[in-house]
Amino acid sequence: MMGVSSTCKDGSTKIAMDNGKYVRYTPEQVEALERLYHECPKPTSTRRQQLIRECPILSHIEPKQIKVWFQNRRCREKQRKEASRLQAVNRKLTAMNKLLMEENDRLQKQVSQLVYENSYFRQQTQNATALATTDTSCESVVTSGQHHLTPQHPPRDASPAGLLSIAEENLAQFLSKATGTAVEWVQMPGMKPGPDSIGIVAISHGCTGVAARACGLVGLEPTRVAEILKDRPSWFRDCRAVDVINAMSTANGGTIELLYMQLYAPTTLAPARDFLLLRYTSVLEDGSLVVCERSLNNTQNGPSMPPTQHFVRAEMLPSGYLIRPCEGGGSIIHIVDHMDLEPWSVPEVLRPLYESSTLLAQKTTMAALRHLRQISQEISQPNVTGWGRRPAALRALSQRLSKGFNEAVNGFADEGWSLLESDGIDDVTVLVNSSPTKTMGVNFSYDNGFPSMNNAVLCAKASMLLQNVPPAILLRFLREHRSEWADNGIDAYAASAIKAGPCSLPMSRAGNFGGQVILPLAHTIENEEFIEVIKLENMGYREDMLMPGDVFLLQLCSGVDENAVGTCAELIFAPIDASFSDDAPIIPSGFRIIPLDSGMDASSPNRTLDLASALEVGPAGNRASGDLSGRSGCTKSVMTIAFQFAFEMHLQENVASMARQYVRSIIASVQRVALALSPSHFGSQAGFWPPHGTPEAHTLARWICESYRCYLGVKLLKNEGSESILKTLWHHSDALVCCSLKCSMQALPVFTFSNQAGLDMLETTLVALQDITLEKIFDDNGRKTLCSEFPQIMQQGFMCLPGGICLSSMGRPVSYERAVAWKVLNEEESAHCICFMFMNWSFV
Repeated sequence: MMGVSSTCKDGSTKIAMDNGKYVRYTPEQVEALERLYHECPKPTSTRRQQLIRECPILSHIEPKQIKVWFQNRRCREKQRKEASRLQAVNRKLTAMNKLLMEENDRLQKQVSQLVYENSYFRQQTQNATALATTDTSCESVVTSGQHHLTPQHPPRDASPAGLLSIAEENLAQFLSKATGTAVEWVQMPGMKPGPDSIGIVAISHGCTGVAARACGLVGLEPTRVAEILKDRPSWFRDCRAVDVINAMSTANGGTIELLYMQLYAPTTLAPARDFLLLRYTSVLEDGSLVVCERSLNNTQNGPSMPPTQHFVRAEMLPSGYLIRPCEGGGSIIHIVDHMDLEPWSVPEVLRPLYESSTLLAQKTTMAALRHLRQISQEISQPNVTGWGRRPAALRALSQRLSKGFNEAVNGFADEGWSLLESDGIDDVTVLVNSSPTKTMGVNFSYDNGFPSMNNAVLCAKASMLLQNVPPAILLRFLREHRSEWADNGIDAYAASAIKAGPCSLPMSRAGNFGGQVILPLAHTIENEEFIEVIKLENMGYREDMLMPGDVFLLQLCSGVDENAVGTCAELIFAPIDASFSDDAPIIPSGFRIIPLDSGMDASSPNRTLDLASALEVGPAGNRASGDLSGRSGCTKSVMTIAFQFAFEMHLQENVASMARQYVRSIIASVQRVALALSPSHFGSQAGFWPPHGTPEAHTLARWICESYRCYLGVKLLKNEGSESILKTLWHHSDALVCCSLKCSMQALPVFTFSNQAGLDMLETTLVALQDITLEKIFDDNGRKTLCSEFPQIMQQGFMCLPGGICLSSMGRPVSYERAVAWKVLNEEESAHCICFMFMNWSFV
């Protein structure tokens, strides 16, 4: 039985030992034990003996008593941490409840306003109908149930009083969006508010441009929150720079700033954006801190920013942050982002990128909340992660990787990039940068023992459209199967840029990837991205090309959640060596995949709120927004590829040729992989039916159902006698896969047919299905069970398998509750194939 400790009024501690005697500790002894506890909270028996010898004040205490004290101290520490955690959860629940109540009040006001507007418009329509027969000059235009009024305000001057007037108007409009009914907000698809969620996220319906709003709780003080959010380049990956042109104080203690902001273009197919902004920071009467912004226009003699080359001037409508102090510490924050990104300036296929409020919410609004929560966690838990780096250092590292990739994709002239002439085919763009800031600190090759001086960086980039490929699945394949698209010689050449050793132009040579070792470093708190180190093994280096040593890739991966709507997927990497430091130069390369499906938003600005149209079913009906989070993924996306290489200037022509060829080979590999990974065009698309809609396919479907009923005594489908048996089988919720009956060392059973759920589970297509053998999809236990029970299928005709794990074609584990296998008999009652049905499967 363990002793029990208690604390006396004088601050000393007494221990009740097994024999009923208490040991009283003096305050000095308690202080010494506390000091030792912080050094080593769980000392061994040897360590406790050493503590008693080294600390004379503890010499009269037995080691067993010391052991009991440390046990009780650890118990109290655990109780304190748990109590603190529960208090934090309670504060969060209280704040979230307050937010939900406010949101409920706002929605009730919005419903009342819509009811009033509906009755008003109905009356106006009736009046217009009555007047139409007598007055044909009167026309009434109503779009989406809303009047779009654009009052013409006279231009205001740029004096302090004029700017303050603009700022106060901006503040009122921002607050009406953040907490009022100025914008009709609908819940973000896939986002459910709760104590563990990022917050309450909504997107706009029926307003100009794109808009998103979020409410959440962060464990930081309001002034700290405002300071972080104002530094937009530190958390918004698409923000290139924010320059303060001018600043002035107001009589009410606020601050007005004139800003010039530039945003990166997400792909090579579109120009970048810039803004001229007015930012107003003030404190409201209730003590809330507000930071609101809007584009500055319509001012006389005001500051002007001439158009910048390669930038499109976009407009920010009243946006900002409302930050309220929370009881018990922390802040409740309301974020509104509202922009008109000028979609006319990009090709039509890319306009969904600039017309989607969901993308704005994912990339900007939610990114701000995630960044604040991450900083809050870093302050409360400053743990050291991989390679001895703290979370803040790894976060800065991921931002450097992202920024370097954005610079490569955009290739701005003011950063030193210049365009090389095309080789006659315009699919790959090549740029060169020889500015000192780009190449400073990079170790290049040596020539006859002397370092080369004419150094530069070359970037080859391209963009391509993808059809029916879920970005998360394609990105995961590129990450986990690097050898399918990468060339080890190119990696060796890229690695030489960070090594002081002999190097030459890469060439084809023997040696392949022996494998890759992925060493995870850190995840962000929402796991929306993670950093890892990849060690490339057995790359077949020649000693005359590289010095001995391990080669690493620092890799940033984000957007791998298949269920996140509108998420951009990125895989960015840069070569490093084992002595990598936080300020070491990096040259990022990689991939970015952005969904283009305009249906990502819950509703479009021009959609009529008609219940009848929302209930339509079939090709002409409206698809639910949640459909996009299904296994089929989005229907269209754009992939941007950018690879950077350090080189010597006299090798420019050769390196440019190599880079073009390499990126073209990657494009071909991605197209091949995308074709294999894309779900079948049949079944999930309107107007198409299951594969091979031929009499043979219908016959096979009938054989499968009849054999199931014969061996198991129940129907597989409800309406097996209908003509749509193939369609019903194709859309069956359980995964159905058929394999051949060949089973020998030379010919293993291979898959011959599958329904849509089976293709999704195996992450393959009907074309690639026949390349998968039966034994490849089971783990060791599954293979043993299958081998032992396979004769039972042939003799008895069926077999029931317990739940377990199988593997997709990409090596992902898939759990299933149970499985059934049965012989499929043809018209002659002979075995045609074996059908497996995996029930209640899901990716692990």
